[in-house]
Amino acid sequence: MNQKKYMTPEYTTGEDIKEVRKLLGLTQKEFALFINSSKPTVERWEVSKQPIKGPVVLLLECLRKHPELLQELMVPEKVFPVRMWYMHDDIPCTLIDIDEAKKQIHIKNYTEHVMFRAFGKEENPDFAMYEEFLKSRCFPESRDKMKLLLRELDLPFYDPFLIIEKTEGRMAEDDFWIRIER
Repeated sequence: MNQKKYMTPEYTTGEDIKEVRKLLGLTQKEFALFINSSKPTVERWEVSKQPIKGPVVLLLECLRKHPELLQELMVPEKVFPVRMWYMHDDIPCTLIDIDEAKKQIHIKNYTEHVMFRAFGKEENPDFAMYEEFLKSRCFPESRDKMKLLLRELDLPFYDPFLIIEKTEGRMAEDDFWIRIER
């Protein structure tokens, strides 16, 4: 006799998918975006009279038990002119919205691991902390032959933001980098 090791359902139904989608308050298109699927796939699942198998079964079970995941994973609307994504490999760790003129920032962490967060344990960093963070993702201003490095980057002067824009804040010794959106 084959014993079941995990208490995950073997299949789900179209009604189950529709129920969870509505529990989350999402349209079919929004739900498809959330689960990295296509709208036609969600449509097909929801009208299916056949059992639906695969990874979506476990995903649905998790979402049914933890609908708050939607809010935790949601990308907030951009509130300031510049948005940075502090990444580890291809995984977003911290979202940083910046208003340079008003010297304001707003962050959202997408990881519990403080070593992977842009500001560590700090949940409400100020603008000075943001400026220090930028400097930490660049070569130091006092670096030998800095003018040659700036010339290679086609930059007229040392500016951590501009350097990060050119280098993505990549450092030789780690897998962190920064994507900037304007």
